[in-house]
Amino acid sequence: MTRLLVIQPDASDPVGPLGDWLADAGAELHVVAPPADPLPADLAGYAGLVCLGGGMGANDDIDHPWLADVRRLLAAAVGQQLPTLAICLGGQLLAVAAGGRVVVGEDGPEVGPHLVAKRDVGWTDPLFAELPFMPDVLQFHSDVIDRLPANSVLLASATRYPNQAYRVGRCAYGLQFHIETTTDTVLAWARDCPREAEFARPGALTAERLDQLHADLAETWRPFATEFVRLAAGELSPAGPAPLPLLGH
Repeated sequence: MTRLLVIQPDASDPVGPLGDWLADAGAELHVVAPPADPLPADLAGYAGLVCLGGGMGANDDIDHPWLADVRRLLAAAVGQQLPTLAICLGGQLLAVAAGGRVVVGEDGPEVGPHLVAKRDVGWTDPLFAELPFMPDVLQFHSDVIDRLPANSVLLASATRYPNQAYRVGRCAYGLQFHIETTTDTVLAWARDCPREAEFARPGALTAERLDQLHADLAETWRPFATEFVRLAAGELSPAGPAPLPLLGH
């Protein structure tokens, strides 16, 4: 079995269908939910790391001091080239841990079913290459990654907030969006966060629309999860080093 550490920062965002996809691909999940569960001191014994979303901010250490330890583990994963998948808050934590920056989105929250577009690098990335040009995603965030880490490449983008998916180093992936949700999870978020939910398109947060979205998410992102397990198991080679930026004359 390929053992993965799964960090769940918030009870409202469990690993959901993503956990089933990972397990079906041969992963053994060790789910840790801080602060109730202590975070491991290091990543020894794990073949990969998954970090989920949550309602707190990536730099909200005053109210959630354990976030510093999550960022430490994410930074260690990048340094050790340990396959990592970081989702929404997790993707923001990964960005900050690797030297990027997260701020409140100037154009307001991004909420509901959306599409993102693969960038050129995505077509040759081990995990993104087989995804469609414009994969379905679920958005529910107010903070955004406005500066990626220096040693990263952009894999997917959108008009409103460009930094939707990225890879830092050779095998640490950050997603601004969600792929792990269920209809019930999103409906609960909408009830608990009515101000943010108002930013969704009309009719976007109905049970019928969300059921349709999650069927599309499963079709698109289950194979992605399978490839992540293959990457963690050593069956899939990680990406090559990021290209160096061109210097001006």
